[in-house]
Amino acid sequence: MDSGTASFGGSNLVAEARRYIGGGNPTGRARLWCARFMNMVLEKTGHRGTGSDMAKSFANYGRRVSEPQVGAIAVMGRRGGGHVGVVSGIDAKGNPIVVSGNHGRRVAESVYSRSRIYAYVMPSS
Repeated sequence: MDSGTASFGGSNLVAEARRYIGGGNPTGRARLWCARFMNMVLEKTGHRGTGSDMAKSFANYGRRVSEPQVGAIAVMGRRGGGHVGVVSGIDAKGNPIVVSGNHGRRVAESVYSRSRIYAYVMPSS
């Protein structure tokens, strides 16, 4: 991959993440694999990942942005932990549409409430 494409990255991240929609778990990790999936997608698109299997590790990754944008990584809370995925769009109400791993035990694209997201970050190159 040429570095010009990797530095833009946002749409590449979305396209790479979408390749796995509908399939099972491509990470080899049995439980809590959303961060592993996000790191895998980052590495396949020429970015460094966080090196952590914790969703919250992405809150301190890359460059923070204040609003959802395509290609940003959305970090969110959930009961008992966190969740992470890449923003693929924004719905009419301003909620992010996110492609993530371990959404119902598979890779899926779904709308998440804005109130659940506590950080949006753009990937490091």
